[in-house]
Amino acid sequence: MTEIAVSPQRAYIQPSTSVGMPVVRWLARATTALVVVAVVLAITNTLGATQAPLATWRNVAIVVLLWFVVVDVNVFVNGGTKGQQLLFLLPALQITLSLVIFPTLFGVAVSFTQWDIGGISGPVFNGLDNFRYLANDEKFWNALGNNFKFVFVAIPLQYVIAFGIAILLNQQVRGLKFFRVVFLLPFMISPVAIGWMVGRSILDANRGVVPRVLDGLGIENVSFFDQKLPAFLGIVAMDSWIAVPFMMVMLLAGLQALPTEIFEAAQIDGSSGWRRFWDMTFPLMLPVSLTAIVLRVIFEFKLVDLVRIVTAGGPGGATDTVSLYIYREGVESGNVGYATTMAMVFLVVVLVSVTALLVIGTRRVRDVVY
Repeated sequence: MTEIAVSPQRAYIQPSTSVGMPVVRWLARATTALVVVAVVLAITNTLGATQAPLATWRNVAIVVLLWFVVVDVNVFVNGGTKGQQLLFLLPALQITLSLVIFPTLFGVAVSFTQWDIGGISGPVFNGLDNFRYLANDEKFWNALGNNFKFVFVAIPLQYVIAFGIAILLNQQVRGLKFFRVVFLLPFMISPVAIGWMVGRSILDANRGVVPRVLDGLGIENVSFFDQKLPAFLGIVAMDSWIAVPFMMVMLLAGLQALPTEIFEAAQIDGSSGWRRFWDMTFPLMLPVSLTAIVLRVIFEFKLVDLVRIVTAGGPGGATDTVSLYIYREGVESGNVGYATTMAMVFLVVVLVSVTALLVIGTRRVRDVVY
């Protein structure tokens, strides 16, 4: 009886995978090596060190796509339960590797080349020449300074206005839903459309409605974008009109998540509205405020479309931004190597600035809130 009970366990044989598993494993290793070789050859081709005819970036993309499929199959077949769980994460990692990490590394490689997109020689390795030229490029440093000006001027203005609107919309008033939709309208419109409607069709000195009306009233030669300070403030105003709804939504969500009991208790104790805001609402909203400000700092550093439509960086570079300068050098002038160098340096500047803001802001939030 015991032998009969035990025998089925002895007779159980796992499905035979002794042939499939090693094949898939070795195929994954082979495709990994192939990807490494293809990428190295493509980079050396880009730098002009080799002339391998098959090592094009299109072929590299095909090899990488095949490698992703083989790696996923290998993880599923040979990884067991953990491999099957990891399979849910792998596609996201592979997409990040393809669309974020690899383009960044490729950009670093291109920044060391002289690459005229209209030339016949292709990219030529030039060492640190691009970085030396960048160090003395007044247009780049002027554009970078303008980026920081937009950050320090526009974002505090946007935050104050957005916080005020969020507090108003957090009250129990009639027509609240209607006003929420109305305040969100600028965020739904493309910055290019706003730049054309406001900057060109309304305020432009040549074709704008407002200068013509003022001219009819006897106020002649009114120009909003031909002088440095008015042009800069005009861009700030239009950019703030677009950005305020974004910050307002985040701050309104934070206000609605605050516990009402503590505010009711403070009101019963005789605390004024301003005191409740300054001692309770504002400190409790610091985590949400920090998130909104950090996101707006990143968006402000990327400011390009509005400036491109309204002022094209003028007058005299007063509204120029790094992103717009990179666009002119890389797309309009075809100087891909130098444009990529500027992009890589600008990426480092943005990373350092945002990291410093997060560290300082998080420390401040921790001291105040916790």
